[in-house]
Amino acid sequence: MRSTAAVREFTDDPLPDDVLERILDNARFAPSGGNRQGARIIVIRDPATRQALADLTATGARRYAAQLVNGESPWNPLHPPGPTAAQIAATDVPSAFTAPLHDAAVVLVACVDLEVVAALDQNLDRIGVISGASIYPLVWNILLAARNEGYGGTLTTMAVAEEPRIRELLGVPESYAVAAVVPLGKPRKQLTKLRRASVAELATRERFDGPPFG
Repeated sequence: MRSTAAVREFTDDPLPDDVLERILDNARFAPSGGNRQGARIIVIRDPATRQALADLTATGARRYAAQLVNGESPWNPLHPPGPTAAQIAATDVPSAFTAPLHDAAVVLVACVDLEVVAALDQNLDRIGVISGASIYPLVWNILLAARNEGYGGTLTTMAVAEEPRIRELLGVPESYAVAAVVPLGKPRKQLTKLRRASVAELATRERFDGPPFG
């Protein structure tokens, strides 16, 4: 947990099917709402499919980059983007958003069946996040299991802005949400020390505005 970094640069080493199966075999013990296990992982090695996923990443990446340059928190659900549609369309897609999809040994696409998730926030006047509890523990387990095998990756969501086209590309049913695109491979550099907020910055006692914990 303390050394599983977001890996975006990979060597040319392969990730054999037997190792990937072991990663997924360990990761599958992640919890899900009601233990309904509505996840589906699509394993993608075909270069043409990976190129198509990289192309679909452009929509989200352009807005992300344009907002970043404008000093905004990209894709923030509370505020519309400051840059105009024309400015966003004219923004170059940074290679960092697409290179991992080409360079990784394999790309996984994580989907979740919306027929079986418990979205208790569906009637609240905000973006829904609760249904992610039935898929993101599995994705994180995959990254932890990959780290255990000497591999690494990162949880990306940039392509999800084009979810209907991802569904068409990969044959994903309408009842499923595309939750993450995860490139996996051998890291060029294995980080062992990560920068994170302290416990006192992360946790408070009794209330959101309570005194720091720890």
